[in-house]
This record gives sequence, structure tokens and C-alpha cells, in this order.
Amino acid sequence: MKDSQGSPAPPSGGADPGLTTGALARRLGVSPTTLRSWDRRYGLGPALRSEGRHRRWAPGDVAMLETMCRLTAAGLPPAEAARAARGPAAPPLAAGPDPAGPASASASPGATGSGESVPLPVPGSRSRAAGPLPLGDVRQECRGLARAAVRLDAAAVDEQLTAAVEGYGLTVAWEEVMVPTLHAVGRKWASSGDRYVEVEHLLSWHVSTALRRCTRPPAAGTALDTGPLVLACVPGEEHTLPLEALSAALCQQGLPARMFGAAVPAEALIAAVRRLGPSAVVLWSQSRSTASVPLARQVAATAWGVKGARRRPVVMLGGSGWTGRGPRALYRPTGLRDALLALTAAAAPPLG
Repeated sequence: MKDSQGSPAPPSGGADPGLTTGALARRLGVSPTTLRSWDRRYGLGPALRSEGRHRRWAPGDVAMLETMCRLTAAGLPPAEAARAARGPAAPPLAAGPDPAGPASASASPGATGSGESVPLPVPGSRSRAAGPLPLGDVRQECRGLARAAVRLDAAAVDEQLTAAVEGYGLTVAWEEVMVPTLHAVGRKWASSGDRYVEVEHLLSWHVSTALRRCTRPPAAGTALDTGPLVLACVPGEEHTLPLEALSAALCQQGLPARMFGAAVPAEALIAAVRRLGPSAVVLWSQSRSTASVPLARQVAATAWGVKGARRRPVVMLGGSGWTGRGPRALYRPTGLRDALLALTAAAAPPLG
């Protein structure tokens, strides 16, 4: 029986008919073709089907497919992921080959290294499922993280970020997993008319959460003889993730740091420098419009202490906003590793 729109009517009796294939595909961030392929090849179909072979996915079916997506995003081959998603008591797979053939699947623009097909946006399509991100030659972990972010799968994003930090250490996880994936999301957003902004927000939030889990101030009594390290975004600059990564890495090395975050007013920054007497100040600017050369010079000239023993901070300029703009006398690190080495040297107590 069909309704006035020509769609199958839900069964009577008030029972939840479940999600349609299209609705489930949008929820998971994959194409309806992928769901049908997983049904044919791996037996990951709905437990119940309505009349006319229309698929209706119950909550248990949705949970099974969410597990499938999470495992393939982590790099598990689809056949193994399907066995795990179906549970330990699942019967052996007996599905035949994909009618499209293996060559067609691997050549598809939406195919990924794990065999999962992720759709590219189709003009005029009603589905808003996101397409693959332009990652290029990067770690496999980046591809899994990108697929989880495109699906808006918060649990998988968090799990993979945690595994990257625990498996490779914070610096490698930041430079080789988090940054390439963030850049890919940014490029996709810029070229897709804001269609991927929700993906970037979700990924940025979880990257920030993973970094802050690593941010533990040094224990009391372990502070160095020199002042703390000050990290701040210049006025008008809202991008804090690189500074959050630096703050977490400094904490892991036992170096005292004060993280002031986004868009710190110039007067507040100068006041904090005078109060703290830091050994070094990192000023972050991601765009040329926020890179203030006068502010950098003012911070570098700020002094404290008694006459005859007055001190000034080492000032480091981070971010692409300073390219071709910052005073030559101020140091510009090339990345997280370089910044850590320079700040460790700046925080070392003076000899004698």
C-alpha cells in the first residue's frame, strides 16, 4: 500500500517502521549503493523487510552498520569488519561477488583503500552525504579519521585520535595525522560552498579535546627558575589548535606554560607579560590580516625586574600570517618540533 506521495506506507499498529535506506545512508555518511552492497556481499541487511522488498532498518540494524563504519574507518578490511559487526555467533558469509566487479569498485572516484565506497556529491541529488576528502599521500590513520569525520561519527573520531596519540606520541600524531586531516577538511570546505563546515567543526572539536587530555600542568614544586612560557593568539585571531598542540607538548615535557587562547587583546597580553615575567612568548597568527608587527615589537620590548637586572622575553612568531611580515630579529619556528626545541632552550635556567 502506498501513500499520496507514492511511497510505501508504514505498517499499521503504531510500530516504528525503521529508517529507509536513503535516510540511513545520510545518517552514516555513505551511499545507498554501499548499504546494498554490504547487504549482498556480507549479509549486513535489515532483519525485517516490508512488502515489495523495501528495506526498513531497525535500531539493531543501525547499530550493526555503525559498527561496520567505525571498523572500516579504522582500517579493518570490510570482510573482517562485517564479521565483527554481525557478532561472534554470525554464520559464515555466503554472498557472491559484487555485480559491479572488483575493477569497477577500485576505479570508482568514491572508492577508498579499505574497499568502502564513499559517494562524491552529485549535482541535483537530494542526499547530503559527504564525499571523500583530498588527503593525498598520507598515513592510513588520516584516511580512517577523515572517513569518520565525514560520517560525523563522533565516537570513531575520538577513538582514532586517542589511538594516534597513544601509538605515536603527541608530536607525530599532531604533525602526521591531525594536521593533514584538518587541512583536507579545510580544502574540501573551501571548494564545496560551505557544505563541509559541520565536518570541520566536529573534527576540530575532537582534536581540541584530544589535545587537552594531554595538557597537564607540571606538579607543584617542579617549576623552573625562569618564568613560564606564554602562548597567545594575536587580536582578531580565532584559530587556537596549533597553540593547543604546543601547550600539550610543553606540558608533556614538564615546561610551565600559560595558554591564553584566541584573540587576546593587546593591552591584556602586555599586562600578562609584565605580571608573569615569561622566558618566552609565542604569538600565533594564521592570516596576514591579524599579524600585528607593532604588537610583536611591543611584546619583545616589554621589560621587568629591578634596574641593572631587567629582562625581556624571547618572542616567537607562529603561523602563516607572519610570512614576510615579522621582524627579522624574532624567531619563527618551522613546526611543532622546532618550536619545542627553541622553547626548551629559552626556558633553561641561565648558567652561573
